[in-house]
Amino acid sequence: MEDKDADKNLNLNPRLSYLREKTAKLTDSPGVYLMKNQKQEIIYIGKAKNLHKRVSSYFRMNAEHLPKVKKMVSHVWDYDFIVTGSEYEALLLECSFIKQHQPKYNILLKDDKGFYYIKVSDEAYPRITVEKHKTENGRYIATHTSAFVANTIVEEVNTIFQLPTCRKKFPQAFQKARPCLNYHIRKCAGICRGNLTKEDYQKRIAQAVEYIQKGSSFSLNRMQKEMQKAAENLDFEKAAMLRDRIHAMQKAGSAQKILNHHFKNVDVIASADNQDQISVSVLIYRNGRLQDKLNFKIQEYAGDSVLNSFVAQFYQNRRKLENDFPNIILLESSIADQKMTEKMLSEQTGFKIKIITPQKGSGLQLIQMAKNNAMESIAIQENRTSKELLAVEALGKILGMSRVPKYIEAYDISNFASESMVAGMVVFENGRPLKKAYKRFRIKEQQHQNDYACMQEVIKRRLSHLSDSESDPDYDSYFARKPDLILLDGGKGHVHAVAGIIQKLAPDIALFGMVKDKKHRTRAIAGNGNEISISGIQEAFQFVTRIQDEVHRYSVAYMHNVHKKNSFRSDLTQVAGIGQKRAQKLMLYFKTRDALWNADLQELQKAGISEKTAQALYAYLHPAQQEGSN
Repeated sequence: MEDKDADKNLNLNPRLSYLREKTAKLTDSPGVYLMKNQKQEIIYIGKAKNLHKRVSSYFRMNAEHLPKVKKMVSHVWDYDFIVTGSEYEALLLECSFIKQHQPKYNILLKDDKGFYYIKVSDEAYPRITVEKHKTENGRYIATHTSAFVANTIVEEVNTIFQLPTCRKKFPQAFQKARPCLNYHIRKCAGICRGNLTKEDYQKRIAQAVEYIQKGSSFSLNRMQKEMQKAAENLDFEKAAMLRDRIHAMQKAGSAQKILNHHFKNVDVIASADNQDQISVSVLIYRNGRLQDKLNFKIQEYAGDSVLNSFVAQFYQNRRKLENDFPNIILLESSIADQKMTEKMLSEQTGFKIKIITPQKGSGLQLIQMAKNNAMESIAIQENRTSKELLAVEALGKILGMSRVPKYIEAYDISNFASESMVAGMVVFENGRPLKKAYKRFRIKEQQHQNDYACMQEVIKRRLSHLSDSESDPDYDSYFARKPDLILLDGGKGHVHAVAGIIQKLAPDIALFGMVKDKKHRTRAIAGNGNEISISGIQEAFQFVTRIQDEVHRYSVAYMHNVHKKNSFRSDLTQVAGIGQKRAQKLMLYFKTRDALWNADLQELQKAGISEKTAQALYAYLHPAQQEGSN
C-alpha cells in the first residue's frame, strides 16, 4: 500500500514494480540506456558510468525528481541498455543514438532559421543593407543565419565609414536640403552636401566591404599604417580622418561586443531557465568577430545538466559544416563530462579544443552577453523583461533551489503595540508584482504582540487554502495556487518558527527570511541555518530589496487603516447608548468611516440602533450642523 501511495504522489506509472525488478539485476558497468514508452518508441537516451546506479535512480520509491523528469518517468514502459568499455565510449554512443533517434525528452537541436544577406546596391552611390531575400540587383558580400548579427554588422559599418542610411537618392539630392541629424552627430559624412566625390565615396564602400569580409583586425592594421604614412607626408587632414575612423571602429566593437580581441575563434554558450522552458544561446566568434548568434528553446528535456548534453549534441550536429569549430568553448558553468567532451571534440576536429568556465574579465562579459540573449528569448514569450527573469533565476541559484521560483509569496507582520495586529502578503510572478493576488490578514488568535506567533498563524491560515476545491463558495484561485518560494520579512527566528508548519502542510515549498540591517535595508537571506549574503549578486539583491520594500509598504498601510478604524470605533463609545460591541456592529455594517459619516438618521437606524441613539450619534458626527440649528 505504501509503494502505491508513493507512486501516486510521484505521478509515476503502473509498471514501476516490473521496472524496479528489472533494474535490480542491471550491471554496474558503464553504458547507454534507452527509455521506451508503451508503443516501444524511444523517448529518452542517457549514458551512465554505472548503469545499475543511474537507471535505479529513476524508479526508486519517493524519488525527488524535477517535474520534467517525473513526466518522462511516468511514460516509461520498458528500457534497453548497451554496455560499453568505458564512460567515454558511452558518451560517443549516446551522442550518436540521440542524433539517430531524436528522442522527445532529449535536447533536440532543430535550426529552422532563414538566411540574411548583406548587400551592396548597384546605385551610383551604393548603400550597404541587410536583405531577407536575394534579388538580381546589387552585390551580396556576406550571408548570416542571424538577423541580429547581420543588422549589427551593417549598423556598425555604416557608422564607422559614415555612410548614408536615409532615403535620399544621389546625386539627385545634392544640395537640395539641409543635412539630417546623422551628419551633425558624425554618423554620416553628409553626402547630400555634394562635397564628396564619387571616387572618394567608392573608396569608402570598398573599405567597408573589406571590413565586413576580412574582419576588423585586418582593417585596423591597414588604417593604422595609412594614418602613419599620411602623417609622415604631412597630410594631417587624411591622418585625422583615419584616426577618427579607427576610434569609431574600436568604440563600436567595444560597445557592442561585436569585436573580440582576447578570443579569436571561440563559441560562448549560456542558458536561461524558467521552469516551463530552457533557452540556450550560442555566440560564435571567428577571427575576432561575432559571426553568428544561435538560440535554442528546450521544453521537454528530462536530463540532469542542460549544458552537459547541449554541448555534445550541438557539435555533433555541426560536424557537417566545414571549419565551423572553435579553439575555445566558453561555458557559464562547468560540466560533468568536460574532459571527455574536450577529448571527443578534439578527436572529431583533428585539433585541440579547450572548454573554459571564465570567472572574470572579457570571458565573463561574453558569457553575460550570451546569457542575456538566452533570457531575452524567454522574456518575449513570458511578456517580461530579461532583467526580471534574470533576477528570478539568480535568486533561485543563490538559495540552492532545484527549480526557478516563478511564483513567490512574501509576508510581513505589522502592529501598533498590541493593537491593530495585521499581516500583508504580496505575490511576485516571473519577477513582477501580481497585485490581484495580494492578501491581507487580521490577527485573530493572538492578543499580545508576538511576531513569531502571528507569523505562524498567518502561514497556517494561508496554506490551509491549498486544498480548496473550485466548488467551495469562497474559492480563490490565487490562494489555491502553491508558491515555489515563501519569503518572510525577518531573520532565522521567523524561519524557524514557521518551518514546522511548512514541513507539515507543504514540504516542497522553499522557505527563507529577508534580513534587514540597522537602517532597515536588505542585508541577506536567512534559512534555518546560516545567513546567505546576496549583496554580491546585483540582480538578486535588487529583486529581494524590491520584494521586502513592497511587502513592508503593503502591511504597514493595512495596519494604519485598521488602527484608524479601531481608534474611530473607540471614539463612538462616547455616544450615549453605544458600547464596544455596538460600535463594532456599526463599523461592520458601514464598513468605512466615510460611509458612517455620510449616513442620515434613517440609515443609522437600519444598522440596528434606536431612533434616540441614532439622533445622538448623528449629533456627535455632525456637531457643526447642530450648532447651526440652534
